[in-house]
Amino acid sequence: MSVAIALFTRDLRVHDNPVLHAASGADRVIPLFVLDDTILGSRFNRPNRAAFLADCLRDLDAGLRGAGGRLVVRRGDVTEEVARLAREHGAAEVHVAADVSAYSHRRENALRDRLAAEGRRLHVHDAVTTAVPPGAIVPDGRDHFSVYSPYFRRWSATGKRAVLPAPARLALPRVRQGGLPRRADICPGGEVAPELPEGGERAGRALLERWLAGPVRDYGTARDDLAADGTSRLSAHLHFGTLSPTEVVVRAATGSAGAAEFVRQVAWRDFHHQVLAARPRAASEDYRTHRDRWRRSERDFTAWREGRTGYPVVDAGMRQLRREGWLHNRARLIVGSFLTKTLYLDWRWGARHFMDLLVDGDVANNQLNWQWIAGTGTDSRPNRVLNPLLQARRYDPEGDYVRRYVPELAEIAGAAVHEPWKLPAERRARLDYPEPIVDLREGADRFRTARGKRAPARVS
Repeated sequence: MSVAIALFTRDLRVHDNPVLHAASGADRVIPLFVLDDTILGSRFNRPNRAAFLADCLRDLDAGLRGAGGRLVVRRGDVTEEVARLAREHGAAEVHVAADVSAYSHRRENALRDRLAAEGRRLHVHDAVTTAVPPGAIVPDGRDHFSVYSPYFRRWSATGKRAVLPAPARLALPRVRQGGLPRRADICPGGEVAPELPEGGERAGRALLERWLAGPVRDYGTARDDLAADGTSRLSAHLHFGTLSPTEVVVRAATGSAGAAEFVRQVAWRDFHHQVLAARPRAASEDYRTHRDRWRRSERDFTAWREGRTGYPVVDAGMRQLRREGWLHNRARLIVGSFLTKTLYLDWRWGARHFMDLLVDGDVANNQLNWQWIAGTGTDSRPNRVLNPLLQARRYDPEGDYVRRYVPELAEIAGAAVHEPWKLPAERRARLDYPEPIVDLREGADRFRTARGKRAPARVS
């Protein structure tokens, strides 16, 4: 009787899961998730993602039980726990998804060496956490694409693997399950965002069905509208793998202009993964350095982090992040530009804060998106500055987004909410809202000077 282990990492689903599909070819399969002590003890383990992960694991167990299986949970060192379970049950093969972080590479190598030493084999499956595997498409003479447009052209022309069904039947050996963890078991202490979305494959698939049933058609025109929130909100499910990026891309390819633009945005995720796979140090070091001598103002950083900068659209974004554990993509660009280019504070400060709160916090996408907006990453216009007032007028013209998240300004009608300092002094004095912490022109001039006069800031 053959036994295989399906080791879940960031692929917490039963539908379209090559890891589970391959492992289920054995007579008996052990679906395993290891609460990794290395990750649990790191800064990456934060309350919002812990709560979402606990939802995902409960739902994954339910999905496996629907096929006659269940999720086996262990806690400790991944290599030790997998090797121990393989010995106990005579598993000849372990299946796991490929990933791109430096830690996942170390984990994969340690697993491969340990299993090989015991006469077992590790199978690493591509196109599980991305639609196109990192390294599958490369430009001539280089190991990765550093510019998105040519990458996307090749990505679009690359065939995607077939979408796999959920296993109809799973047979397990007699194995101790181990308890499904609660959020507090994963990350003791800390507050969870009050409007954190529900985790798990069922929630993710329901969200996908609603998105594809209609809203995706308007994505091209609605995606930047802050108040309308015409986005899919699938990012957390893609991060935890409760949805397959391959299935999302294949099913979204409906022919509408909105769907095409949505697929283009999903491809950015693959783009960042292939950059990080080739340049793992980009998680903490400039991908393209300008030798910035970033300011170190705790006062300004605290005002930004708490949503008290005096610029309503910036503050609305930062408060949405704290309330929901998620942030609209246009707002991410606005608050990121404000921190790195208007305040001229280190992008790593912003990236750490986002990773503390984002339920979709992903090393590749978070760090490389921060580098893009800071001008140290893959942006072909590294010195562009997003003026928060111009951005607010363009993407929140009536101020509805600001009023939703900044209640101090809720009674200011229309676009006037974006410039409360222009209100009469008597009315302004009644607002519990700060004056702007920086003059936008002075901030842009400081950034232009820091980057050098030959690289003028471009304000938009």
